[in-house]
Parts: sequence; C-alpha cells; structure tokens
Amino acid sequence: MADSSVLGLTAVIVAVTDEVPRVLVVRRMTHDLATPEQRDATEGLDLLPFGPFAPERDRTLEQGLRRWVQEQTGLPLRYVEQLYTFGDRYRDPRELEGGARVVSVGYMALVREAPLSGSGAAEWHDWYDYFPWEDWRDGRPDILTRVILPALERWIAAAPDAATAAARIERVSTTFAEEELWDTERVLERYELLYSAGLVAEARRDRAIRQRLGLALDQAHLDEPDLAAQLGTPMAHDNRRILAVGLGRLRGKLKYRPVVFDLLPAQFTLFRLQRTVEALSGVQLHKQNFRRLVLAGGLVEATGTHEANTGGRPAELHRFRRDVLRERVAAGVGLPMVRMVD
Repeated sequence: MADSSVLGLTAVIVAVTDEVPRVLVVRRMTHDLATPEQRDATEGLDLLPFGPFAPERDRTLEQGLRRWVQEQTGLPLRYVEQLYTFGDRYRDPRELEGGARVVSVGYMALVREAPLSGSGAAEWHDWYDYFPWEDWRDGRPDILTRVILPALERWIAAAPDAATAAARIERVSTTFAEEELWDTERVLERYELLYSAGLVAEARRDRAIRQRLGLALDQAHLDEPDLAAQLGTPMAHDNRRILAVGLGRLRGKLKYRPVVFDLLPAQFTLFRLQRTVEALSGVQLHKQNFRRLVLAGGLVEATGTHEANTGGRPAELHRFRRDVLRERVAAGVGLPMVRMVD
C-alpha cells in the first residue's frame, strides 16, 4: 500500500441561474494527479475542479485553488471559504493499487454564472442531478417514495442480526425523516447512508475495485445494479460526497450569513431573491413571511426603480444593505414557514 501522500485542492463552485442551482464540473484534467480517463473529456466522469497544491508556486492554499480554477474553467473566483479536508483512505481508488494517498482541501465559491473556457472542458450542471431526493420545491420527491425508502427497507431487512437492524432503522429514520422532521442541511448524511447501503453508483464502483484486487468487501451493501442508475449522476472518486458537504454547508449558512447576495446581481426583485433561496434550500417558502423577514431584518433596501419587461405589474428593485453586517452578528435570510408538502 501507499506510504506517501499528496495534497490537492478541490472547488465546489455554485451559481443560481433561472432558478436552477448549478455547480461547475470539469471533464478533463491535465495535471499529474489526473487519471487517463480524467485527461479525456469524452470518457471521464464529472469532476469538481481539482489540482495539486504547489507550495513552490502558491503562497497560500487559496491562491493555489484560484489558479487551478482559472486554468481549468477560465472563471475568476470572488467569495471563497474553506469547507473541509478530505483524507479518507482509498478516496482515490489508485491508492488501493499502491498509489499515493490523496488528501484534498475542499473550498466553496459562490459566483454568478458566466461563459467558461480553460483546459477542463468545464460545464454548469443542475446540482439536483446529483441529489434528486433533495429537491422538495414541488413537494415530496417521487424518487423517495418509489425508490429510496423501499430500498432502505430491504437494507434493514437484510441486516444479519436484531442489533444491526435497529441501528439501521434509527439511521434511516433520522436522515430520511418524515416531512415535518426533514432537515435540509443533512445532505451528507443522506448520501453517505445511500453509499453504506450500496445504492449509489460510487459504492458499486468502489466495491468492484476491491473485489478485483481480492480485498475485503463491505457485507452491508445491497446488490441492486439497476437501482443505482436512478439515484443521481455519479461523480469521480468521492466528488459527490464533497459536493454534498458543500450543499449542506451552504444551506446552513443561508440562515445566518447573507451569502445568497453573492449569487444575485446588484439589483434584484424580492421575488428573485425568494426563488434563489428556494433553489438553494430545496424547499418552498411562504411569500409574505419571507418578505416580512427580509425587510424587517434590514437585509435589503429599495432602490426606487422598477424592473421593466416583466409582462405584468413592474416589480420594485432592491439591493443588499451592507450596513447590516455591522448591525447584526447573524444576518441570514432564514427559512420562514418551510412548506415540505403540497
């Protein structure tokens, strides 16, 4: 097994366009940590922008990240924050065959969608393509009732003993809870549960690699190959796990930091603000309560102008009131009266 490690930098880059939450992925990488498949834009899986940290070239990790993103996507980054350090053994399958252990520092960046260039064959994708069970804006996702919950019931029934079954029941009931208890921030826990049960494509891929190398297999996995294709678009390595961390973090920050305004133009309608928050949180909000909370909290101020060409009554334009950052410790938009059901 590998006795060396390398440090990489991974970016979760988020935009909201036409009420669709989008994440930036690349299909090609040219650095020395890329697999042959990742160097081919036609054969590789979706990847988050990633590159090795070059201490001789970059003074800080963030500088290195910005450089790699600019090189691969042509996109300059504004708001950037560190997410987490991902260093689990075998997160890069090549470690199983003696390769180096790849530790990656994850970052999240919020941008407004722009044309792309660079070496990475970059594309914008709807992030609910990767997590279809997380979008409750039109009510309870059909994939939960039709696919996920029945599969998790089979996983519970396949437990080798009563204690294991009880632990699985508790895990399922807390992560995939009923509507009134659904926690929008537990994106990572839900993805990891589906991985543990062997229901997502990444779990089957990693199991196949271990089986080919004659290594011990996780006996908890269900063997249902047709089901994995329904549970979102797979990503390379553990990139969908990293994306889940970013989504959960962003949903949490909406409640106490004004990060949503980094995704909006300088002037916007309250309707567009609400739709952007709904796109990110995956839930429908009560219109009057949302507007009351935003206005009473001093988060925005009217500009005195109106949006033209709306097809109806002109909507008043607002802007983010930056003074709120000095006035309040918590300055998020909140999620008032979340509607999880029709």
